[in-house]
Amino acid sequence: MLKGAFIVPHPPLIIPEVGGGRQKTIQRTIDSYKRFAEQIRGLKPDVLVIATPHAAAYADAFVLPAGTEGEGSFADFGAPAVRIRARWDSELIDRIFSLAKKEGLALVTEPAQRGKSLDHALMIPLYFINALGRDIPVVRLSISDLSPQAHRNLGRCIDRAAEELGRSYVFIASADLSHKLSEEGPYGLSSEGVEFDRIIRHAVQQSDVERFFSLDEDFTRKAAECGLRPIQILTGALDGHAFRPEEWSYEAPFGVGYMVAAFHIVRKGDDPYISLAKRSLEHYVRTGRRLSMPEGLPPDLTGQRGGAFVTLKIGDQLRGCIGTITPTRDSLAEEIIRNAVSAGTEDPRFLPVREKELSKLEYSVDVLSLPEPAAGEQDLNPLRYGIIVSFGGRKGLLLPDLEGIDTVEKQLAIALQKAGIDPEEPYRIERFDVERHRE
Repeated sequence: MLKGAFIVPHPPLIIPEVGGGRQKTIQRTIDSYKRFAEQIRGLKPDVLVIATPHAAAYADAFVLPAGTEGEGSFADFGAPAVRIRARWDSELIDRIFSLAKKEGLALVTEPAQRGKSLDHALMIPLYFINALGRDIPVVRLSISDLSPQAHRNLGRCIDRAAEELGRSYVFIASADLSHKLSEEGPYGLSSEGVEFDRIIRHAVQQSDVERFFSLDEDFTRKAAECGLRPIQILTGALDGHAFRPEEWSYEAPFGVGYMVAAFHIVRKGDDPYISLAKRSLEHYVRTGRRLSMPEGLPPDLTGQRGGAFVTLKIGDQLRGCIGTITPTRDSLAEEIIRNAVSAGTEDPRFLPVREKELSKLEYSVDVLSLPEPAAGEQDLNPLRYGIIVSFGGRKGLLLPDLEGIDTVEKQLAIALQKAGIDPEEPYRIERFDVERHRE
């Protein structure tokens, strides 16, 4: 099962022991790489599949590693003490090999000794993943001079092999873009290089993955790119999956295009209410800006208004809960976008959510019906109805079906306590229904 896919660059300078302080020049890429590693930790894949343009390759065949593991260092970049090891998922490699052969793809197995040497385009993403304490088995893929469609078919075989073995995986295309983006860069400047990066970025932003297969070979050669073939393999892995692409960063300070992009897998039945709340808070925590209204939301989010509560938990512990009783925005979607940020950053009981916590959060969204008066306790049911108690400008709300609150008496007592209302005061009771959305 494909859990996610990513495009990441591979500048050795990004490794602190190599950069020696110069890595600050590409800080946006570093920040995105850390986000990438956090995402993978949250996805908890069984295996990483990494396509690299710098592994041993043949013109007329793809190469898969043999043996059980590989190892490498950044000695070629002045940091021999920084070493990376990778455990190969041999069973998955064998299944990919078998399925690809049946599809008529040319594959070879790299000799065990040679296959133990890891290239920097593989080691750099592993460096960031390993830094979070994750040791995940790997499948390494080379590229070839075979057709773009052959690369796509390899990606399809990978997805099918993982499905047959019951493996969850993340696909990583280690891919620098054009190397000809600046007169001062090591490869100079070409108009094809600038155009190549524009095309790739636009294709990601617009979910137009077919654009990866319409580029002329002479054009890509003049652009001096090294990322298109890994991206074409990634596209094959995505085939048949619904996904939402997102460019996290792009910069080219050395005349080489560095893009970090994620392809979020959208499972059938994924709740758009939860997805919107999650996307809103993550965007705000990472950028400091509120999320603009996304396109493609269902009509029940964009065409109606309503109060909504967003609740955040880490494990069994509450991490924030903020909401609105009645509509305050033009649509329910806007209500959720706003309240998700408030739940994560404005709940006075908690410090604002930090970026490193995002992968641990669990979300729920409660959409409230309009409150109606309740004559007394006989109109209440703590499993079905939420309640609002009010008196003298004080007001307390309690959502329904909360753990440990299974009687009307408990529900009323807690709501009154939240409002600061004495039970002997002539308070008013209202009840409301909730449409609950949970992860």
